[in-house]
Amino acid sequence: MTYTAVDVIRAKRDRDALSDAQIDWVVDAYTRGLVADEQMSALAMAIYLNGMDARETARWTRAMVRSGESLSLDVGRPTVDKHSTGGVGDKITLPLAPLVAACGAAVPQLSGRGLGHTGGTLDKLESIPGWRAQLSVAEVTAQLRDVGAVICAATTGLAPADKKLYALRDVTGTVEAIPLIASSIMSKKIAEGAEALVLDVKVGSGAFMKTETQARALADALVSIGVDHGLKISALLTDMSVPLGRAVGNAVEVAESVDVLRGGGPADVVELTVALAAEMLHRAGISADPAAVLASGEAYETWARMIRAQGGDPEAALPVGGHRHVVEAPDDGVLVALDAYAVGVAAWRLGAGRARKEDPVQAGAGVLCLAKPGDRVAKGQPLLELHTDTPDALAGALAALTGGYAIGDTAPARPPLVIDVVRG
Repeated sequence: MTYTAVDVIRAKRDRDALSDAQIDWVVDAYTRGLVADEQMSALAMAIYLNGMDARETARWTRAMVRSGESLSLDVGRPTVDKHSTGGVGDKITLPLAPLVAACGAAVPQLSGRGLGHTGGTLDKLESIPGWRAQLSVAEVTAQLRDVGAVICAATTGLAPADKKLYALRDVTGTVEAIPLIASSIMSKKIAEGAEALVLDVKVGSGAFMKTETQARALADALVSIGVDHGLKISALLTDMSVPLGRAVGNAVEVAESVDVLRGGGPADVVELTVALAAEMLHRAGISADPAAVLASGEAYETWARMIRAQGGDPEAALPVGGHRHVVEAPDDGVLVALDAYAVGVAAWRLGAGRARKEDPVQAGAGVLCLAKPGDRVAKGQPLLELHTDTPDALAGALAALTGGYAIGDTAPARPPLVIDVVRG
């Protein structure tokens, strides 16, 4: 049956459920240019205002998967992937992929770039001299067989409908629509071809989902789609009210990730890496202790092989910002708050992130958190260290940090890092 865009827009505007045929038609027609951007904008806003039920969301996801190619990953190991909804200092993919590979799984991590206050995995890795993000399907498959892990950009043929719709949502105020967020994430992950998937759904000031209620709704939607498509799937709800670790930026996060892989690093980064690894291995049907493998050094060796396979030098010196500025504690006491969003915006303004997809990023820009909530500090003690190649950016970064930290007498209780687990 043939539809018109106006028919589909009106149906969702009037709070009707879209049929499978309507969804298949409109996604395909938009991908091929038969539905105009202004028409899809109207439909996206109708979805934002009136929602989609679980069946509609699953079908919308399926239609976006079918808009392009899907990978077939026959690499001789169980395949399992991870996706994070984005946070501040969230470098977990970097130590996690080689750790899970060192435990016997294959991890096809197709990643993205940063936009706004949340960092991008590819931007971080491109601070390593020689490393390249763009790989062919043949290269991805060969690296998964040989190394067990790959972190790279998605191939252009995966879920092209999502690429068009994602850009449109960004400029039409419909980014926050949970059915569209869930279908965007899952269409790419399903097309990627992994057998199992673990999601890290962030909640807090530095996340897109600010409340646990919002995060749980997104986690439920993601897991429901995964179950509908036959994936072994789990979602961890994790706290993003405070930056993860002490490094926020690009090269600084790579350096911190390497510390973790070598047996050190901040306790929260290690905790979340091991928690996600354990869930991924469970979903992949592999019995292994990721904490023991991390401590053994095997994960670092896998990291080095993965970086070399993509043209990078794991031993090369990483870029550093040419200008530094230290933010000092204004009083004696305990650091009672360090807002993830404020730190993320500061790093972005220093050059670690971008306002538009085409903007460049600085490899050496970022923020080092020299104290974290709960630490006792003295007046004049360094709290934060700002790095940038553009000293004119310091004023904007410092403005972003205004009100972003507080000194008090006693630190308030913090939520657990892993708040809950939703399993399909």
